[in-house]
Amino acid sequence: MSIQWHGVFPAVTTKFTATLDIDRDLMARHIQAQLEAGVNGIIVLGTLGENPVLSFDEKLAVVEHAAAVIDGRVPLVATVAETTTAGACRFAQEAASRGADGFMVLPGMLYVSDRRETIAHFRAVADATERPIMIYNNPVSYKVDVTPDMFEELADEPKFQAIKESSDNVRRITDIINRTGDRYRIFTGVDDLALESLMLGAVGWVAGLVCAFPRETVRIYDLAKEGRYEEARALYRWFMPLLHLDVSTKLVQNIKLAEAMVGLGSEYVRPPRLPLVGEERDRVVAVIQDALAKREALQPALGS
Repeated sequence: MSIQWHGVFPAVTTKFTATLDIDRDLMARHIQAQLEAGVNGIIVLGTLGENPVLSFDEKLAVVEHAAAVIDGRVPLVATVAETTTAGACRFAQEAASRGADGFMVLPGMLYVSDRRETIAHFRAVADATERPIMIYNNPVSYKVDVTPDMFEELADEPKFQAIKESSDNVRRITDIINRTGDRYRIFTGVDDLALESLMLGAVGWVAGLVCAFPRETVRIYDLAKEGRYEEARALYRWFMPLLHLDVSTKLVQNIKLAEAMVGLGSEYVRPPRLPLVGEERDRVVAVIQDALAKREALQPALGS
């Protein structure tokens, strides 16, 4: 399947049972709920997918299972986040054979690569697969910054089709466009900068809180693309306290708690992560409960 790089692409969580095995049934129900809300693609095995705590074979199993559930209705994008370039290339090759339509590729994990090394890593993965690639830039979390001039240098590789821009600097959207024109399809990857990024020219949203609130996320995107910013702002202002939960070292626990509270998931995470407890959990629960209490008033804006 070719990928139309636009719209809402949820970065879905990997669901676990109480014994921390992969919960295939819950993952299937969750992906189905995203599809019913009108998302444009599904991304597995990202940060929210707890990529580092899955074995290589488990990652491939997640890709294969997601592909079967999606059944060609939207593109399936698998995240490539390995510690070595060789491992990244191997995963891309194996995941393509399991049903991945494309990849979201990170720099090599753990080692903070310089410009030359970062570019070589991305080019090596592109050489290893025929699938299209979204380059994921998140210097805040991974300490490697893919700058606008680096994207300009990488533009000669046609497999590099999209960018997930998560530098936490919304000015980057304009800087990338000024350097590369319409060469790339730019996605925002920071939930609480999403509307700002869409207004500046991003065409997609790799979203996190969509895992618990898919209809609201899709609606904000649709309103923004239609230029109906007053309506989009109203939803976005309601959503913002929830979206802040994505910008945290505990984003996985935060979002899984939200999923559990709305009936779309569970709180189980694999160590070293642990579920939220005590005052920290109470604070997040309060944010979610407050949003849910105000949710009914949103129904006209959601078109229902």
